[in-house]
Amino acid sequence: MSMNIALSGLGAAQKDLNTTSNNIANANTFGFKESRAEFGDVYSNSIFSNAKTTTGGGVQTSTVAQQFHEGSSIYTNNPLDLRVSGSGFFAVADNKNEPANNNLTRNGAFHLNNENELVNSEGKFLLGYPVNKDSNTVASYEAKSMKIDDVFGQPTKSGTIKVSLNLPNKETTPKNSPFDFKDPDSFNKSTSSTIYDSLGKPYKMTTYYVAKYDPNAVPTNANTWEVHQTVTNNSGEERLLKPDPTKIPPAYQVIDNTNPTAPVVTGYRMRFDQNGQPYPGDAGNPTATPPIPPTPASPLNIQMETFASAGIDVGGADPTQSLTMNYDDPTQYASAFEVRKFQDVDGATTGYLSKVDIDPEGNILASYSNGKDIVVGRVALARVSNEQGLAQLGGTLWNTTQESGQAIWGDASQGSFGSVKSGTLEQSNIDMTQELVDLITAQRNFQASSRALDVNNQLQQNILQIR
Repeated sequence: MSMNIALSGLGAAQKDLNTTSNNIANANTFGFKESRAEFGDVYSNSIFSNAKTTTGGGVQTSTVAQQFHEGSSIYTNNPLDLRVSGSGFFAVADNKNEPANNNLTRNGAFHLNNENELVNSEGKFLLGYPVNKDSNTVASYEAKSMKIDDVFGQPTKSGTIKVSLNLPNKETTPKNSPFDFKDPDSFNKSTSSTIYDSLGKPYKMTTYYVAKYDPNAVPTNANTWEVHQTVTNNSGEERLLKPDPTKIPPAYQVIDNTNPTAPVVTGYRMRFDQNGQPYPGDAGNPTATPPIPPTPASPLNIQMETFASAGIDVGGADPTQSLTMNYDDPTQYASAFEVRKFQDVDGATTGYLSKVDIDPEGNILASYSNGKDIVVGRVALARVSNEQGLAQLGGTLWNTTQESGQAIWGDASQGSFGSVKSGTLEQSNIDMTQELVDLITAQRNFQASSRALDVNNQLQQNILQIR
C-alpha cells in the first residue's frame, strides 16, 4: 500500500515538474497562458475497515488548469501586431472558405500574405466582420477572412471643392493692380491643391485672394475680397480658370475691362459683414439719390467654366469637366489667414495600398496613395462563458467545448470583449520568479516521494531477510 502511495506522489511531482517546465519553456511565446497542476487526494474505505484509522491512498492529478489573466504588453513597429485588452479572443481559420471551423487565440502577431489577406505566422486566416462603407458599422456578425485590396478605385474627375477658411479683416490692398497671377505684388494670399481629370491625371489648382476696398459697399464697413483661380497643365502652363458669369450676380463679378467691347469675368468677389460672416444681402434704397439697388447675398457656391473653355489641355480626358467651389462657413475675423479645409470631394486617381492601421474598435483602415482612407472590415472577437473549459491545441490555439460553452461573437470596446491595441503584442503571463519557486517545490516533492519509496523498499528487504 505504502509503495503505491509513494508512486502516486512521484507521479504527481513529475506532473508538477512537467507543467512548470512547460510554463518556463513558453515564457517568450506571445499569447501563451500559464498552466497550473491541481491535485486531489485518493481515499478509499470499505465496510470491513475502520474509517477512523484508514489512511489515504495517495494523490492524483485533478486537472491541469490554465490561468487566463492578461500578460504584459510588448510594443512593436508593426501596425498589424494586435493585442486584446480584455477577455476576448481573436478567431482564426485554417480555410478561408470555411470560417465556421475556427480556433481562438490571444496571439495577435498577424501579417499580410501574398494575396493581401490577414494571416498569422502559421498561415491561419484572421476572421473579421464586413462593415457598411457609409456608416462604418458592422453589416453582419458572420465572421469571415479579411482581405485588403492593394488597388482602390477607378479614376474620377474633380467636381466639387469644399473650402473653409478665414480671411484677415485688416489686410491692405496689394501694391499693384489689376490682378496678375504672375505678379506676386498683385495679390495678398494664395493656396494650391491637386485636382484630377476623368483619366486620373493630376493638375495643380492655385487660388489667389486679393483684398479690396469697396467704397460702395453696404454696409460701408463691409470688407471685400476678390478670388481668382488657375490650373497648371502638366507642361507647366498656368491657365486662368474663370467663373461662369451666368451663375454669379453682377455685384460679385470681377470684370476685366481692358477690352471695353468684350469685358471678361475673370474672378468673383466674397463680401463679409461687420460680424465677419458672408454678407447676407440687403434691399437697397430706391428713394436715395441716386437710387441704391439691392445687393444679393454673397454667393457660397461658384460654378466655374469648363476646362475646354479655359484652354486647359486634358490630353483625351473629358473636356467638359468643370468645378464648383463650395464655401463652407468662410469667415473674416481679426486673426491670421487660415485655410481650415480645401477638400476635393470627387476627384481621385487610382490608389495603391500604402498603409494599414487598426483602431481600438478593431476597424481595419487601409490608406491608399490617392489619399483615400477606407475601412475594409472590423476584427472579430469572441469570448466564452468558461475559459477553463477551452481545449488546448498548441500554437496558442484553443477550441470551444461543452464545458467552455459556445463562442459568443462581438467586436472590440463592447462589453467585456476588450479593446484592440495596434502595434502591441501580449506576452505570456508567466511570472518567472514564481515558476522557479514552483520548480524547486516540485523537485523537493519528487525527492521526498523517492525517499518514501526507498524506505518502503528497505522495509520489504528487511521483512524478506527475517528467518
